[in-house]
Amino acid sequence: MQNIFDVLKERGYIEQATHPEELRELLGKESTTFYIGFDATADSLTLGHFLQIMVMMHMQRAGHRPIVLLGGGTTMVGDPSGRSDMRQMLTKEIITKNAERFKDQISKFLDFEDGKAIIENNADWLLELNYVDFLREVGRHFSVNRMLTAECYKSRLEDGLTFFEFNYMLMQAYDFLELYRRHNCKMQLGGNDQWSNILAGYELVRRVDGDSVYAMTFKLLTTSEGKKMGKTQAGTIWLDANKTSPYEFYQYLRNVDDKDVEKTLALLTFLPMEEVRRLGALEGAQINKAKEVLAYEVTKIVHGEEEAKKAQEAAKSLFGGGVVSESMPTTEMDKARFDEGIDILTLLIETGLIASKSEGRRLVQQGGISVEDHKIEDLNHILTTNDFQEGKIIVKKGKKVYHQVKLV
Repeated sequence: MQNIFDVLKERGYIEQATHPEELRELLGKESTTFYIGFDATADSLTLGHFLQIMVMMHMQRAGHRPIVLLGGGTTMVGDPSGRSDMRQMLTKEIITKNAERFKDQISKFLDFEDGKAIIENNADWLLELNYVDFLREVGRHFSVNRMLTAECYKSRLEDGLTFFEFNYMLMQAYDFLELYRRHNCKMQLGGNDQWSNILAGYELVRRVDGDSVYAMTFKLLTTSEGKKMGKTQAGTIWLDANKTSPYEFYQYLRNVDDKDVEKTLALLTFLPMEEVRRLGALEGAQINKAKEVLAYEVTKIVHGEEEAKKAQEAAKSLFGGGVVSESMPTTEMDKARFDEGIDILTLLIETGLIASKSEGRRLVQQGGISVEDHKIEDLNHILTTNDFQEGKIIVKKGKKVYHQVKLV
């Protein structure tokens, strides 16, 4: 079997690693326990998180043991990485609820039978810590001068970094020490924006317990222009089907830029690299075939084969001028509201097609909004029950985004 380090490298995951030759040798000779942490800042994981889940699945398939670390404790503080201001403080109840949702979602992707994978929550140890004891055991190993050179802190110094957030790195580092002691965990993995935090844990375990452990980060899921994938004008692409429908999920991937197809196929599917390269090399109209494969394969992993097929059929029927599928994103609205009439901008806001009325005004003025194939040109256009056929209308945004409104 090919060494998993080589697999991850070939597919484009690995960004940085400590002692890469040693790490490759370890992964090639024994089953290794590793972990990835997920702070519970929302009630669903996102497409960006899915890249990390793919790494865990690759590692588990190669015989290694993943620990999913839910950040019930670290979320109480909040990671300052990539932030220009302090994160909103969430209540303990919300964090606990979010962590449970993460647990349910991740359980679909990993095999937890017979200890093949583990779920832990750092609230179990961080919330019980005595602060003075923690400083004596952990804090003494950290240089403030060095911490301030870390990108997650350095970028915040001008705008203000609270002491509250300054503790985050120590807490995440302690997680590695705790998991090493509990489960002989030898590796922490994460996105490249976590490199400073992950290195802190790697160094803490080596200093305190004197064993060889490793750190590895992988590329963030970004477009060729360097923007984070999974962010749209309408909002985030979630793994929860109630927040982002399988159809919307499929359509997002179906519409990735031509330049991002090969990279995204390598990172978010299990297709062999020979097939990834073949699809990525297609040009002109043929690249759309590759995008359909990408959208179908990723939707199948996240939402199951049945939902992937429904989304694929819905997309084909819409763009082929066929019958509208029930898989299309749908908003149910009270019929009585349309008896009086609703203006187009309000409808676009309530269906989630636009984030603001200013965005809606711009789209209407540019000819980017249609209702039942009739282009809307009046910003004050009113929709009534007379516009509905069999209690439904289709609203189209741009060339590729469709949304069904159903009267109830």
